[in-house]
Amino acid sequence: MRQKSYRTEGIGKLFLVPTPIGNLEDMTFRAVNTLRDVDLILAEDTRHTQKLLNHFEIETLQKSFHEHNTQERIPQVIEWLQEGKKIAQVSDAGTPSISDPGFELVQACVEASIPVIPLPGANAGITALIASGLVPQPFYFYGFLPRKKKEKNETLEQLRTHSETVILYESPFRLKDTFLAIQAVYGESQPVVLCRELTKSYEEFIRGTASDLVLLLQEEELKGECCILIGHKNPQEVTTALSGGTEENTPDTSLSITQQVEWFIEHQQLSQKEAIKAVAKNKTCIRKFILSRMLRQKYRPSTHILLGRYFILR
Repeated sequence: MRQKSYRTEGIGKLFLVPTPIGNLEDMTFRAVNTLRDVDLILAEDTRHTQKLLNHFEIETLQKSFHEHNTQERIPQVIEWLQEGKKIAQVSDAGTPSISDPGFELVQACVEASIPVIPLPGANAGITALIASGLVPQPFYFYGFLPRKKKEKNETLEQLRTHSETVILYESPFRLKDTFLAIQAVYGESQPVVLCRELTKSYEEFIRGTASDLVLLLQEEELKGECCILIGHKNPQEVTTALSGGTEENTPDTSLSITQQVEWFIEHQQLSQKEAIKAVAKNKTCIRKFILSRMLRQKYRPSTHILLGRYFILR
């Protein structure tokens, strides 16, 4: 299925509009104009969204759309869209569908061949990640952990198998229990960051270990919207893995250069160009010009030129 977002006639469009997570100045011009231009706004909490609309002098009609009325509301919304209406969906804060209502509606629109148009904007997880000081990529977004202790621990056990930085959302009322669980599963020395009240005047980043946060929360009650990031114990290991530098991701250095290239093509499903670059990044390679000459015997001249350019850039 192919969507031409702005090249459809006679059918409505669903706009997914992010809203500020705390600071109203983070509302984009496009978001304001979209909310003014559409025929209807679907809001998680109409009373909350009305304050936002009043601030930006937006008079568009609202309808409620939340986790408790999703199933009954979706058929109505699809009908309105098929009639040609333009509809925007917003959550209370941040981006729709990310730990908020919206996914089911998007699915229904896709199945009905109705264009779904996303707007970029505020997102707590990404905002916290880029200032956390932890390895920013790759990352794994999970959202809210289960509330029950057993299910929470089981989920953390699964997350512990990931080498990526993990992003969680959490209620301030469950912070203490959650960090106790993180400490139990990951260990006391696990690097973590607690971000709270993002974009607001009381914004705070608390960086430390799991045990540091447990001690802090035993002495102090923190309030506000919270985001938890669980880092990797060895950031260098993650960075190396991304460049294909771990033993599991590289061929035996006793292989010839040509065999190493072929290994990457076969085992890592890399293209010829990507495989050559991967071999070139390996510090155990013989001098780069030797690599170039040996590959010339196996691959076409254009590959040799590619290698030369790559080495010069490096």
